[in-house]
Amino acid sequence: MYENLKTIGLDADDTLWQNETFFRLTQDRFAALLSDYVSPEELQSRLLAAERRNLGQYGFGIKGFVLSMIETALEVTENRVSGAVIRELIAAGQDMLQHPIHLLPTVQKSVATLAETYRLVLITKGDLLDQERKLAQSGLGDYFDAVEIVSHKTPQIYADVFQRHGGSISAALMAGNSLRSDVIPALQAGAFGVYIPHDLTGPLEQDTAPTTHARYRECRDLAALVSMLGNFSQE
Repeated sequence: MYENLKTIGLDADDTLWQNETFFRLTQDRFAALLSDYVSPEELQSRLLAAERRNLGQYGFGIKGFVLSMIETALEVTENRVSGAVIRELIAAGQDMLQHPIHLLPTVQKSVATLAETYRLVLITKGDLLDQERKLAQSGLGDYFDAVEIVSHKTPQIYADVFQRHGGSISAALMAGNSLRSDVIPALQAGAFGVYIPHDLTGPLEQDTAPTTHARYRECRDLAALVSMLGNFSQE
């Protein structure tokens, strides 16, 4: 099935390194700051609604997340939120932008192994400077033949990226923790799509697994992806 596979695209956040963990910690900080106005559950619901509304303007990433928190704080307090709280939210975002990288288990060895056989392309979305910083700190940069930081992940984006860096979309595979961003649009473009679950994948990235699709696979981690491809090559 993979005899013609030439190029592997890998997601970054929560596929190579921890990311959602820091968003959850900041949401807890947000809830504590506004506990006098709204319950944590209601605040989370309002924040998620703001994030959905703002995706078209801000895209994905920490900066858009901070702006959505500020907007939500204004809404739930009916514009009574203090300047001190706004300052705290900005500080929380700055902390997130400075947080050190923590690679997920098996990533270092798995990426190195994949790079020996395949053309690797990092395909991630979010703030340009933040993603560049994380890649530089990860120590993984030299394994990738190309890096694409995009605003959104769509079938056309995948088709364009793999055409630039790998040739045929049918000879490409995309792996990541987001069914909505990493797997389904890659399958729609004609690539293989491999879902690597992460316990804290955010609601904006969740979707129904396309289990009946011939090119869909699920692996517990990157090491399992390496084993899957390696076992095929030995058949």
